[in-house]
Amino acid sequence: MTTTPATTRIAVIGAGAWGTALAMVLGRKSTHECQRKIRLWAKEPEVAESIASGRINQRFLPGFTLPESIEATSDLHRALEAADIVVSVMPSQHCRSLFEQMAPALRPETLFVSCTKGLENGTLLRMTEVIADVLRSRRFTPRVAALSGPSFAKEVARGDPTAVTVASTDSAVTRAVQVVFNDSRFRVYTNDDVIGVELGGALKNIIAIAAGVCDGLGLGHNSVAALITRGLAEVARLVVACGGRLDTMSGLAGLGDLVLTCTGDLSRNRSVGVELGKGRELPDIIAGMHGAVAEGVFTTKAAAGLAHKKNVEMPITEQMYAILENGKSPQQAIEDLMTRATRSEVY
Repeated sequence: MTTTPATTRIAVIGAGAWGTALAMVLGRKSTHECQRKIRLWAKEPEVAESIASGRINQRFLPGFTLPESIEATSDLHRALEAADIVVSVMPSQHCRSLFEQMAPALRPETLFVSCTKGLENGTLLRMTEVIADVLRSRRFTPRVAALSGPSFAKEVARGDPTAVTVASTDSAVTRAVQVVFNDSRFRVYTNDDVIGVELGGALKNIIAIAAGVCDGLGLGHNSVAALITRGLAEVARLVVACGGRLDTMSGLAGLGDLVLTCTGDLSRNRSVGVELGKGRELPDIIAGMHGAVAEGVFTTKAAAGLAHKKNVEMPITEQMYAILENGKSPQQAIEDLMTRATRSEVY
């Protein structure tokens, strides 16, 4: 007697470059023995139409053909219909409003995977906290994990070997996510430090903008190496103050993602910094990104607020806040960093 294999229904909410690449990872594991139905939700109808007609996300991830197991839609309820797993890949500033729209269609047994690297302005919450905050109002506590690590979307879509980490306080959740995402080209490790994994992924974007500023100003490797090292130190201080673990910062969601984003040419955050260092105004830089998002631009304000709340010194973040929010010149920001009172390297 032939049995029909169970079908796993996965909704990927957010069809930017990263969401599309993750849908490709999930879609390429769909086989006769392990069937998957993946719905990729795009805010922009033209993105869904591009994928439906040509199997390519021409706007955000051109040049890569999506597996046939992926259905693109701009209908949020269609994307969520009977979903076993919801992969959240929207910009951080839209997370709350989207989950409020999604909440009536979500079920307690659904598994949620947050892949957004940012903080919510105002509340200073991490993305898994935002998701939990919204869904608890619907009288259930979500089974949620955070996925992070050094992973440029284009390289993931190309199939380059990539390693990430997934974190949850529930080991059954991390194991389930690991099984769903892991394959020969996308290796997934597990971690129980949700705070460290999420903050590492969010805060490294701020340091990456600063690294780009150094490049835009024509500074050399000495400057960037110092920035990455001291950036990691201040990120680690805030992680520990918030209840995360120091050892997480030496892993994929900490040092790994920080180095990638600060040095890689595919980094949107670094690219924003490069243009700032060259003297361009932030609104003009954002306008030229054609809808792509550099999360560090939005996260810097929240990170500065969180550091103040926790009484943690974060000098690089403070200077980036002054550049992004108050129009401070990058040259003056670097001067102020270099002329701070001298001290020991180790706290």
